[in-house]
Amino acid sequence: MPSFNQSIFHPAVFFLTGIPGFETYHAWLSIPFCCLYAIAISGNGMILFVILTESSLHEPMYYFLCMLSFTDLGLCLSTLVTMLCIFWFNAREISFDACIGQMFFIHGFTFMESSVLLAMAFDRFIAICNPLRYATILTNSRIIKVGFAIVIRGTMPLVPLLLLLKRLSFCRSHVLHHSYCFHPDVMKLSCTDTKINSAFGLAIVISTAGIDSVLILLSYVLIIHSVLSIASPEERKKAFGTCVSHINAVAIFYIPMISLSLVHRFGKHAPPLVHTLIANVYLLIPPVMNPVIYSVKTKQIRKAMLKIFSLKLI
Repeated sequence: MPSFNQSIFHPAVFFLTGIPGFETYHAWLSIPFCCLYAIAISGNGMILFVILTESSLHEPMYYFLCMLSFTDLGLCLSTLVTMLCIFWFNAREISFDACIGQMFFIHGFTFMESSVLLAMAFDRFIAICNPLRYATILTNSRIIKVGFAIVIRGTMPLVPLLLLLKRLSFCRSHVLHHSYCFHPDVMKLSCTDTKINSAFGLAIVISTAGIDSVLILLSYVLIIHSVLSIASPEERKKAFGTCVSHINAVAIFYIPMISLSLVHRFGKHAPPLVHTLIANVYLLIPPVMNPVIYSVKTKQIRKAMLKIFSLKLI
């Protein structure tokens, strides 16, 4: 009897979910997912390689882009194994400790990406509103300090959050709604009081992504005010053009994240397929789209990539 109770209240494993209702087609569905992972990993890897090897791109703007690609790459690799194992081998089991570890990396890279987007907004603000002091404000030493601060800010709050999760008892279904471990999803399976966990998790989200989104919005209000004061329409167009890629990156990051949070908060009666699709969009769209956006919209990145490819062909 003790071992039976222990298995009920402290699960050794959780069961991940693929695409509900399409289990027989998982092998075929793995093809588009493999393509998305391949695009995300190769695209972000190429951005990192180009920026690190091309001396002309050793500028603050591209260092922050390098950080963005690093977080996107980490987010992809955090779920690659579990997701493909479900589609290829129907291996849905994940141990409780492995689930905790995966949550640490998924949420950590998510919060880091939010901080990077804020740093990139600050970079654009300085470049447009105070261009004469750009080089003196964003020095290499300060960018390194910002990078360390982003890592600490993204990971340190998760330690107490996940320790609070380990104290919970689980006596309901151990089946998760996603192909990876997500904190609100795991917390819902607990049969004990989760008010502290929920409040602490909400506080972390507000203090990271919430504050970041407000500051990003504020920075663009100031940027727009500064740009509109420029007399020349050509100069206005050029100034706005430097922000287009970042605005797109902010949109494709925050819209899926907010949608997933709303579904978990208010979509208790939504079909499981809705949870799964939004979770996969949140996970894969930003890492896939960011390299595409910056490769297409940023002339310097595009030229550096063409240069590397031409040298390889020669």
